[in-house]
Amino acid sequence: MKKRNIFTISVLLITIMVHAQQPSTEAKTLLDKTYASFQASKGIRLTFRAATLDSDDSELTAMEGTAFIKADKFRLETDQMDVWFDGSTQWVFMKEVNEVNISSPTRDEITAVSPLALLGIYRNGYILTAPVNKHINNKQVKSISMVPTVGNMEYKEVVAVIDQKSHTLVQVTLTMRNGTKQRIDISDYNANHNFSDGEFRFDKNGYPNVEIIDLR
Repeated sequence: MKKRNIFTISVLLITIMVHAQQPSTEAKTLLDKTYASFQASKGIRLTFRAATLDSDDSELTAMEGTAFIKADKFRLETDQMDVWFDGSTQWVFMKEVNEVNISSPTRDEITAVSPLALLGIYRNGYILTAPVNKHINNKQVKSISMVPTVGNMEYKEVVAVIDQKSHTLVQVTLTMRNGTKQRIDISDYNANHNFSDGEFRFDKNGYPNVEIIDLR
């Protein structure tokens, strides 16, 4: 689940920048506003809860954490692991084994870890449906379903839920090809930060006893 969570949370980060083929006008307008809010910020901090669901939407496993985002860079902090990505290099600190894996992802691998790279997936392979008004997590929201244009995509459906007032992401539900679902709930969204690039790189001086495995 740990590798899947890295990918799933990365999808969460890019969903606020999604554009798709043949979208409904209202859906595209809403996502454009959400993207503009993201783009105007020099740094976003949010908390999240990522859960795997069974067929009746009951939680099977869950992971909570904090995400820090700046353009194509991000840092994730959870109880199980911390992840840094500076746009080219990724560091994954596995807390249970006190180990850091360093990698330089290939183009395909970048798609699985970089919010910016994931933008191309949705722009070229998904159709947006018209927003549906809902009430989720005590907020008035609009839910937008994204359906793939071909049958061999990673997901059967991606549903993004956006706050109508703040134009921020509230929830994402990913339905895999095998029917498994991943749901990510977002809270404490704050776009008023100004992060330095160094905050998205692993600093070994802060982890003197950690084992470092360089996979580059």
